[in-house]
Amino acid sequence: MRKRHGSYGFDAPWALAGLLFGAVVLVALAVVSFALDIVAAGIAFLFGGLYTLASAASYLYTTRRGKFAVWAGELRRLEGHERLLDLGCGRGAVLLMAAEHLPKGRATGVDLWRAKDQSGNAEAVTRANAAAEGVADRVELVTGDLRDLPFGDAAFDVVVSSMAIHNIADAEGRAQAVREAHRVLRPGGLLLVADFRHTPDYEELLRGLGVVDVRRRDAGWRFWYGGPWFATWLLEARKPA
Repeated sequence: MRKRHGSYGFDAPWALAGLLFGAVVLVALAVVSFALDIVAAGIAFLFGGLYTLASAASYLYTTRRGKFAVWAGELRRLEGHERLLDLGCGRGAVLLMAAEHLPKGRATGVDLWRAKDQSGNAEAVTRANAAAEGVADRVELVTGDLRDLPFGDAAFDVVVSSMAIHNIADAEGRAQAVREAHRVLRPGGLLLVADFRHTPDYEELLRGLGVVDVRRRDAGWRFWYGGPWFATWLLEARKPA
């Protein structure tokens, strides 16, 4: 994986801030407990603080490097001519890596550009990142809702999404986003979704739509948002030809 030149922020920055704040509070409580000679409490608070700090380190690694490494491996299968759509592209972490593999293709990103999902999330930032990575000429950005994509049927050879669909609050909304991804994917096309919640539901829905070539797998420690209890799962599917 080559060095990234864009600015990609932090995924769900409030969650990372919460882990760091929790670690500081627990360590402070440990210090107070030891000062008051309450050794058992001090040891417990210290352990909790170090544990929370390790979780924050895992989260920070994933959002700044780990997810890039995982997606770099997944995107190597691109042949270079595909039309690719990134659902919830944010600042372009996955979109722009994909574009690097598409010298004769096109990468389209769609998002609502909400800062609570990713720090500094804005279309202008993504455009600047595309220029920094040298792929602006093969990237298109569209403002749109994943539940009602502004594209025709079978418009894309590949549809990807990373940590985006779970941001839709209701189950029916998430189901509609998956149905839309299936609709805009051409027969024989590839769908790749990374998420840490609801992937069994996505798989069940796709099978209900007639997709039989589906598999769900653990993305590994590089995609942990704090630890194995917040592991990311990769859902891979081929639309029937």
